Amino acid sequence: KPEQQQFFFNLVLRGIRFGNAFSEKHSKTVADLTTTLRKTEHGYEINGKKFFATGALLAHWIPIVAVNELGQPYAALVPRETSGVNIINDWSGFGQRTTASGTVELNQVPVREEYLVPIYQAFERPTPAGAISQFIQAAVDAGIARGAIEETIQYVKNHSRAWIDSGLEKASDDPYTIANIGDLKIKLRAAEAVLDLAGDAIDQAIADTTEEHVNQATLLVAEAKVLTTEIAILAANKLFELSGTRSTLSELNLDRHWRNARTHTLHDPVRWKYHIVGNYYLNGVQPPRHAWS
Repeated sequence: KPEQQQFFFNLVLRGIRFGNAFSEKHSKTVADLTTTLRKTEHGYEINGKKFFATGALLAHWIPIVAVNELGQPYAALVPRETSGVNIINDWSGFGQRTTASGTVELNQVPVREEYLVPIYQAFERPTPAGAISQFIQAAVDAGIARGAIEETIQYVKNHSRAWIDSGLEKASDDPYTIANIGDLKIKLRAAEAVLDLAGDAIDQAIADTTEEHVNQATLLVAEAKVLTTEIAILAANKLFELSGTRSTLSELNLDRHWRNARTHTLHDPVRWKYHIVGNYYLNGVQPPRHAWS
């Protein structure tokens, strides 16, 4: 609703931080939710337990996804200090360590009606909602890849030693290392180029929301997700291969790139992105409508 947009956009412009409490750890699939939203005489109430609640610990407001008695998901936005909200800093993933992606317990959390968004409506018809959600994930992976490549270049230039059989004075003159850096840069540029195309397609789908435009946005984002996943993991691996054994020392913390890439790219299985793209072009099957496609 326009009044909701005005209210929450103004909060963002004032620097107010939003986390999330969307996913659950023990449901049958990522889309099956047990957190409930029910109407009370004073408004609405949420009960449930969330995990992977990235940013909730550090947020001023927490969007919570819960289902009503019809099984329809709503996003309920509540201030972090709302009674019944219990944030537990128990994220133990080896990557994304400072995202605080742990548990949020919700016990009779009151919600005002004007803070409810019927997000199920976003997938009842063609909309770019899913593509936007996935675009964010792909962009994060591209950023991890870029950071890993830059760290590799700096380490090779300033710290790595030339290999004994190369006859060279500097590791940065090693032709195999040079070729590997070139390969990484080319793959990153390709991934970012498709990511840019996906962003343009999303803009077009927002401006003119037809099934064709939404499909193209979804497909391009899926392609970008494949490429950014592959370059993020490759770049994080190559960092150590090209930099040498000393780059594995814990005090350098260079392993954060691999840990972050390996963890974040698991957000949704990239093998299914190949399936979405291939099934569309081979069999004319429309991409699924949900936040993970």
